[in-house]
Order: sequence, then C-alpha cells, then structure tokens
Amino acid sequence: MREYIVQKGDTLHRVASAFKISADTLIVDNPWAATQPYLISGQVLYIRPSTDRKYVIQPGEYARQIAKQFGVELDELQLANPGLAEHDFTEGKTIVIPEDHQDQIVRLRGEYGYEDLKEDLAALALRYPFIEVGSIGTSVMGKDIPYVRIGQGTRKIHANASVHANEWLTTPCLLRFIEQYVQGIDGTEEHIGTSQWVYGGSPQDLLEHTSLWVVPMVNPDGVELVQQGVLPTHPLYHDLKKWNEGRADYRGWKANIRGVDLNDQFPAYWEEEVRRRGKIGPSRRDYAGPAPLSEPESKALADLTEREQFDMVLSIHSQGQEIYWNYRDLEPKESRDWALRLAAATGYRAVKLGGSDAGYKDWFIQRFGKPGFTVEVGLGVNPLPMRDYDDIAAEVGMLMAAVLSW
Repeated sequence: MREYIVQKGDTLHRVASAFKISADTLIVDNPWAATQPYLISGQVLYIRPSTDRKYVIQPGEYARQIAKQFGVELDELQLANPGLAEHDFTEGKTIVIPEDHQDQIVRLRGEYGYEDLKEDLAALALRYPFIEVGSIGTSVMGKDIPYVRIGQGTRKIHANASVHANEWLTTPCLLRFIEQYVQGIDGTEEHIGTSQWVYGGSPQDLLEHTSLWVVPMVNPDGVELVQQGVLPTHPLYHDLKKWNEGRADYRGWKANIRGVDLNDQFPAYWEEEVRRRGKIGPSRRDYAGPAPLSEPESKALADLTEREQFDMVLSIHSQGQEIYWNYRDLEPKESRDWALRLAAATGYRAVKLGGSDAGYKDWFIQRFGKPGFTVEVGLGVNPLPMRDYDDIAAEVGMLMAAVLSW
C-alpha cells in the first residue's frame, strides 16, 4: 500500500482512475470514504498496487497480432512496453496491455469536470488547428464558458450541454462526437487511418456546408459544485447549504451557483413559468431567477444565439431518451419531421411537449421561428452513471451526425 494525500478537485473516481484501480477497490481499502459525500483536501487514501492488464506472449505471436486482439494500436502497445519489437518476440514474456484508445483525447478519468474540459479543448485545438476554440462569456464565479467552432459553411447549427449541473455527463458525450468529427475531417498524413467516424457519409462534405458551434458546458460552476461539493471557504457556502436544504451532498443540484435554473431563464413566457414552478427564491432546482437572463451563463448563450442567428439548435440534457421539438405551436412545420428523423437515428421518442416555458429551445423557436430541440439523453437518475458513457456518447453521435446531414 502507498499513501496518497487528497488534492483539491479529487474525487473517488478520479483518484481510482489515476492509479488504474476501481472506485470499489479504493473504498474497500478506505471504508470511511463511503461515509462522506466528497473527499476533502488533506485526507489520506491508501492505494494498493495497480492492476494493469498483462499478457504472456504465446508461441508464434507478434506485436501487431496481439494489439489487434485487444483492440489497441500497435504504437500504444509499444509505448506501454519499451523496447518491444514488432516482429522479434520472446515467447513466454509478460507484457502490459494498455487501455483502449490511448490516442483518444476525450476520455473519462473519473467525473468529467471543468478542468477536464479545458485540458481536452486545448489538446483538440493543438492536434486539429482548423477548429476554433474560444469563450462566449464567464460564469458567476468567473470561469470562461468555452465554445468550439468547426467549419465556415453558411448553414449554422448550435448544440449545448451541461445547462443543468448534475447532467454533466452530456459534456463528454458531445465532445466525443466533436473529436470523431474532426478526425474524419483531418486528412493529414499524421492522422490518416485514425478516424472513428462511423455514421456514414463524409465529414468533409458536411464541413463544406455547415458551421457547427458547440458550447459543451454552459454551467461550469454548477458542475464543479455537484462533483466536488463546497468548502466553508467558498463565498457562497452558507447560502448554498441553505438552498440545498441542509444537504451536504450536492449531486441533486441542477441550478447554477446562485441557485437559478438556467433552463428557466429565457424570455419565452417567463412569468408563466415562474408561476408554474412556484419557487420564489434560490434553490437547487426550478427557480427561474429574479428576471429573464439575469444570470451570466444564460445571457452569454442568448447573446451568442442573437449574434450568430443559428438555423437550428439542440440543447442536450439528461435523462429520458426523448426529443422535444415544439413550443406553443410556434415551431416551423418541418420541426416534427426533423424530430422523427432524429428519433429514428437514436432510438429515442419524439414528444410534443406542453406545459413548459422559458427554456432555451422555447425561446429560440419563439424568437427566430426555426427548428429547436431539447434532447433528453440516457435513462435513469442524474447524475447518470459513468458506466453508461459509451452507450450515450454513441447515441449523441448518431443524433449530431443526423443533424449535420440536414
């Protein structure tokens, strides 16, 4: 066993991932960790030796064959085993089998948080310099709200995720598609053969006609709160504890850091939504704020939309496996057909929704008269379990590929 001192931002899953063990194993060795909702900086965890996958070379085998058998790239296998030659193998030698897709930038290393997002966007921009990465504004706590833009086509499409704090799994799902998309576009010799595009058609053809704008984490303060909790040193500590009704666990929190539900913030019958929700002050969910667009996150998203005049928007939430496409009969006639098409691509249900106002999709339809969709990915209780990530990311990929082919 080795000792590890918990650092700011650590969670059980992040520490377990870093040491290549399971979170359950970590809890077995540190049973007290299961009795508190969050790790606290300075606590000591006991870490058992890593359990890397290992393999004994069989007679007649060679490196490329073993790499293919385990679904990894040859260079990844050689990187994990320095000095390993492609053809000169030693029968009976034990080698390490690396994790799948080591060359993939967007991966879960525990809960996917704001720091992961910044790191992955920087890596994507470095590897694929034809994409544009920037900020649409800042959150209440001063965090940049990043965007990614791909393409210069006349058809403008926008997608956003993590509007609600405990729906953070939508962020890496959307970014996984972005990485697949740019891999499919990139034709440099360095990256030929690395594309994971599996959706049919040609990404290069889509790029010619489309500008895709993605805001992968609208609510970074809220996501951080859900994943890491809050310490007494936080300027809103006492307020947050009151708004969370005394709970120390913030995993049920949907709002931003000021207790405002960002998807009840848009000027589309906002007053009626306030009456329907019945929340008169900050809360972990359903408080629409003191006025429409009072929060910097929702204001930044609205400003981007006004400036770019998108042709279609999607707001990706969880959970329910449903696609909402209408708003007070103001949606264009093609919205229903598009919802059915997206439902066929994902296996979700296209639903005509009533009794809801002030959402981003609602405001977009009312303001611009163009197709807008709220997509509820996955099934279960938020935050959705990380074991569902691969399946949901595949569904988001099918959704986005269908949209881009519009």
